[in-house]
Amino acid sequence: MTTTRDEGWSGEMLDRPEMVAAFASQLRHHLAEYADYVSRIRRDAEAMWAENPPPEYGSFEAWWRHGRVTAPLAEIQEHLEKAMKLTHRLEARYRKHRHEIPAARQAAAQAKQAPALARGTDAGRVAQRRPAEARAPATSQDGSFLDMIRRESA
Repeated sequence: MTTTRDEGWSGEMLDRPEMVAAFASQLRHHLAEYADYVSRIRRDAEAMWAENPPPEYGSFEAWWRHGRVTAPLAEIQEHLEKAMKLTHRLEARYRKHRHEIPAARQAAAQAKQAPALARGTDAGRVAQRRPAEARAPATSQDGSFLDMIRRESA
């Protein structure tokens, strides 16, 4: 990879499964922090409106405004939680479509070519089928996604 710090982001940075795993993990972590933050604000807003409605509002208006304040917070929290779940799908689809399926296709192509190569060579020799290389998944020792990018950029 020939990226430098000046070039910035490059799609090549997500060519390896460990990079995608680190990215998805870091994204999940930040989304969880935001979901907790919104949850705390929502909890405080609901308690405030339930126990201390503004005196200038009637009971219906206080109830209506309470819903107008807390309903969007609940929706934001649901969207953040859904986004956290989607990071698992992102990681699994990436691994499957960028590495597992191509590796299986490569192994099938090699298996298909092996008998043809054996016929063309010495009859006593049997062609050896080599499995496609599979990359190891990221470990906690690899660090965060941004740390991995910094190491590659250096």
